[in-house]
Amino acid sequence: MNRLTRLAVGASVALGLSAWIAPVAAGAEGFPGPHFGGGGDHVVFVQTDNTAGNQVVAYDRADNGSLTLADTYNTGGLGGVLGGSVVDHLASQGSLTYDQNNVLLYAVNAGSNTVSVFSVRGDQLTLRQVINSGGTFPVSVAVHDNIVYVLNAENGGNVQGYVSFFGHLFPLPGSNRALGLNPSASPQFVNTPGQVAFSPDGSKLIVTTKANGNDIDVFGVGFFGWLSPSPVVNTEPGAVPFAISFDPAGHLVIAEAGTNALATFNLNPNGTVSLIDSVGSGQSATCWVTQAQGFFYASDAGSADISQYQAGVDGQLTLVGQTGTTPGTVDASASNGGQFLYVQTGGNGIIDEFQVNANGTLTEIGTVTVNGAVGGEGIVAF
Repeated sequence: MNRLTRLAVGASVALGLSAWIAPVAAGAEGFPGPHFGGGGDHVVFVQTDNTAGNQVVAYDRADNGSLTLADTYNTGGLGGVLGGSVVDHLASQGSLTYDQNNVLLYAVNAGSNTVSVFSVRGDQLTLRQVINSGGTFPVSVAVHDNIVYVLNAENGGNVQGYVSFFGHLFPLPGSNRALGLNPSASPQFVNTPGQVAFSPDGSKLIVTTKANGNDIDVFGVGFFGWLSPSPVVNTEPGAVPFAISFDPAGHLVIAEAGTNALATFNLNPNGTVSLIDSVGSGQSATCWVTQAQGFFYASDAGSADISQYQAGVDGQLTLVGQTGTTPGTVDASASNGGQFLYVQTGGNGIIDEFQVNANGTLTEIGTVTVNGAVGGEGIVAF
């Protein structure tokens, strides 16, 4: 898309969005108005990914980190199950994503190819919209400012862009990018893309392809959120790059399921990545990663534990140790400030509660069982 075309499309999008401003600002029926949420506070939201009807379950967090059920919210869509999956039906990270700027929670409905948009006020959610994901089997959502990208896993994979505006998502014309993965690769759960994420400055959009290429795809993000026509493909043979994070210095952090390791990279301006360090967990199926208080916590689904890493300012990693979980360790999220870590364990649909200690180790607090969430993924803690 040349510059003139981009400007024309951008103007068209802006005009389309402007048609929504008047009724929204006036509080017209069906629109939330400009102040539709105050954000989460002392709460953990968990997605069930249930095929009979996807739900987001809210838990209040006590001062000691323990969770108490607050409410359950229907997403208006269906969960999905990738072929071959047992404890991780979406086999992804970022299926439930918080948009801090717009005070919204995005939940994928993999079984119905939609994304649900909730406004957030404390432990209360209000469903604002259910929108087509722009592909098949959505598994991950990334947000930067008012630009949102959804990763669809099946039929070779693709990403679809949206603009977030007054509590709704609007498809960004010309933003859909196919990943060109092998749609027949089997088993499905290790051969579909793992996550979509923005770089900290929003200039890059990163997609991991897991075993379907062993690639870290990097798109450039330009005017109004449009992506480069194709990504820079960084191949990591045998690594099975899965989940994405960033350290405080801006280094790319990848959980690699093939090598059961956590790896750090420089993300270069031209979209290439340069390996800094890779440290094995010594465990099985190291797939997810989150951070708290300067430490990284990698979920080892096959070993039922969390591996703890410390990252230096230069991107070098040190393995601190492991802490056991209930079966099927998958997605995790830390509370605001990083004092507590909450880990989804898909074997029995449980959330494990931990206190994060000053040396990076974890102290178990307890567990809660999420109704209908066996194999479910997607968690956001406040």
